Formats: sequence, C-alpha cells, structure tokens
Amino acid sequence: MTARNSVIRAGIGGWTYEPWRGLFYPQGLPHARELAFASHAVTSIEVNGTFYRTQTPATFAKWRDETPDGFVFSVKAPRAAVMKRVLAEAGPSVERFAASGLGELGDKLGPILWQFAPTKKFDPDDMAAFLALLPREAGGRPLRHALEIRHESFRTPGFTDLAAKAGAAIVFADSDDYPLIEESTADFVYMRLMRARADEETGYTPGEIEAWRKRAEGWAARGLDVFVYFINGAKERAPAAAQAFLAPSMPHQHQPG
Repeated sequence: MTARNSVIRAGIGGWTYEPWRGLFYPQGLPHARELAFASHAVTSIEVNGTFYRTQTPATFAKWRDETPDGFVFSVKAPRAAVMKRVLAEAGPSVERFAASGLGELGDKLGPILWQFAPTKKFDPDDMAAFLALLPREAGGRPLRHALEIRHESFRTPGFTDLAAKAGAAIVFADSDDYPLIEESTADFVYMRLMRARADEETGYTPGEIEAWRKRAEGWAARGLDVFVYFINGAKERAPAAAQAFLAPSMPHQHQPG
C-alpha cells in the first residue's frame, strides 16, 4: 500500500508463539523457519526479545538475512531503559542498546519502540532529558522513535510538544487499558491494535479492519509512513488480523514452507 511515496506496513509482535503453530504456521514447520514464514505473510514484525535481553550483531544479521526484501522490523527498546523511575538516568542502557548491532538490520530496521511503565507519570523535565538521550542513527542510518505511554497524565499538550520537537511518534493505541493520543508528531504513525477477540476469526471484524485500513490510508495520503501491529488481546488471532488488513495489497503473497 502506498500513497505519495508513503508506505503502510502491518504485522504482528514477535514470531515465536506456540498457539500459532498449526493455526498460522503449517503443522510441522520447523521452529527455525517461523521467521521466514511470518515475514512472507506480513510486512513488518515488532521484535519483543530486545525488550528482555541484549541481542548480538550476529542475531540482527541473521534476522535480516532470513526475511525478504522490503520487510521491516520495529525493535522494542530494553526494559532497563524504559522502566526506570527517573528516565533521565537511562543513558547507559540506551547506549548499550544502540551499540548492540541494530545497524546490522540495514534497510530492514524500522522504528524503535520505547514502551514506558503504566505507573510512569508525565514529568516534562524528565521526559525532555530522556528524549535527548535517544540515538539519532545506527549503522549510519537515521533512526525513528515511537513513544508508547500508558498513563493518563501524558494526555497533555506539554507531552505532545516534546514529542514533536524530538520528531518522535506517539503510539496510537487501540486499548481498553491505555490512553489514546491521536496526534501526528513525526513523519510516521505507529499503531498498536490491542482489542482482538478470540471469537472473531480475524480478531477484529472485517468492518473494523476496513476502518483501520481507511484510517491508515488517510495518514499515508498526508505523506506519513504507517506501521500497524495487531498485538495483544487474543494474540492467536493477530496473524489473521494482519493478513486481512494487508489483503488488498498482497493478493498473491507467497509463503515459504
């Protein structure tokens, strides 16, 4: 999907999830082939493993080589950086993450997701200091940053202004638990859709998915790249949701066995 040179990508969170085996992944598909399969079925994956542990340059290079041209990863920043009570003290953790080999992903490196604790309240000075720590490039490639806030106190122009000055996107969250801030503060939009239902084959109804697609197309028409992740909720439905969202632009998508 493209509009005015903008790109809409959609996908899932991670690729290792037991309930997907036999539902999304063919029965008997070797676990080592799951990333290759998933990356041909969707156009982006949000990496969760980087949140829990530091990866190596070799790991990032392996992910790059197992995925097709045009595929993009978003990468979740480590909890050591985002779960601090004082975010301004996250410098060493941010630096370790930036130096861990992100650049090995090459042109498959998409946005970095910074997901803050639900208990973290908006502190303008602390947030400004944290945003100043964010790396600007990796492997010579400029980085994009997405901020996922999960406390109502961030619903203020002060936070929106800080994000815009930093050129960071505020995550658009379709969630029962977290605030929705629908403000464009960067050259891209990062959507996390978290209300998938187990009793719906595609997590969201076809009408709901069409509505999300139209919303994404509206942003793309304004020149913004859009990243859409069906994540959380009834996670077993996430791949079907992402594929339904992408269906109009991927009618003959090949999937490796």
